[in-house]
Amino acid sequence: MSIPLSRRRFIGISAAAAGLDLLPFGGKAEAQARFVTWQGRVMGAAATLQIHHHDEAAARRLIERSLAEVRRLEQVFSLYRDDSALSVLNRQGMLVAPPAELVALLADCRRYFELTGGGFDPTVQALWTLFRDHFSRPGADPQGPPAPALRAALARVGFDRVGFNEDRIVLHRSGMALTLNGIAQGFATDRVVTLLRREGIESSLVDMGESRALGARRDGTPWRIGVADPDQPDRLGTTLDVVDQAVATSGAYGFRFDPAGRFNHLFDPRTGACAHLHRSVTVTTPTATTADALSTAFSLMAPERIEQALRRLGEGRAVIVSASGERLELQA
Repeated sequence: MSIPLSRRRFIGISAAAAGLDLLPFGGKAEAQARFVTWQGRVMGAAATLQIHHHDEAAARRLIERSLAEVRRLEQVFSLYRDDSALSVLNRQGMLVAPPAELVALLADCRRYFELTGGGFDPTVQALWTLFRDHFSRPGADPQGPPAPALRAALARVGFDRVGFNEDRIVLHRSGMALTLNGIAQGFATDRVVTLLRREGIESSLVDMGESRALGARRDGTPWRIGVADPDQPDRLGTTLDVVDQAVATSGAYGFRFDPAGRFNHLFDPRTGACAHLHRSVTVTTPTATTADALSTAFSLMAPERIEQALRRLGEGRAVIVSASGERLELQA
């Protein structure tokens, strides 16, 4: 069985991709503004950028600047570029004079690692590698990797064994490796929002793998972001109205190692088990970095622990579709 390189968590279908926001505008003020949309792929994921601007050429220049920033960040965070800062760190176990963005993102990782009691942990790369290698072999045991191999991989998991500051990053156990796939798209989305806001943009929908609304639409109504149906991920399940908020969705359906779907990309860093507690978890918070990280961690957490984490955070909402199909909404 061939395992594809991308293990991008399946995100809810964005409003832009679904055509939900490509609607005519009313009113004189809106008629003066251009609505410019870009769609493509960045950081291994489908991406969309929608900007309201009075000057279409200026809007397209902002889109190019935004994409250049995301490509620069990809050079830092990508697992699939041998020359990225993250790949060098994983190969060597240490990185001297790391990029400031990598240090900043690791600080965010530590925050969410502590907030979720270890549920969010970017050192699960060792588990990913174990399961990828196991299921890539012909005739792989459908029960998964053998217990000794799983124990060995778990010994290389634990974000509390990662040391970092502005001078260096050190992985304190041999064979440890980081993945930032559960947070980097959100970080990139937030960086684009910051860039646009500095240039005076007040109305935009940014999705660099995660969705974040900058303000409301120019007519004052919320942006609409679609969320996939966990039972039929290629279909729209529901839509959310958001203003100055980010949305991220995680589910076990995003990537499965085996045809039976017993083993997926959402690993519990404490046990090595794969997530089956919920069909999907959708998180809404002010920033895409937070929503991205928490949608990953909450996939491994019981509702009462999710509610506690949101209360400690002091903001945000989570919509859970349980394994039995029950819909539960929690908020800070």
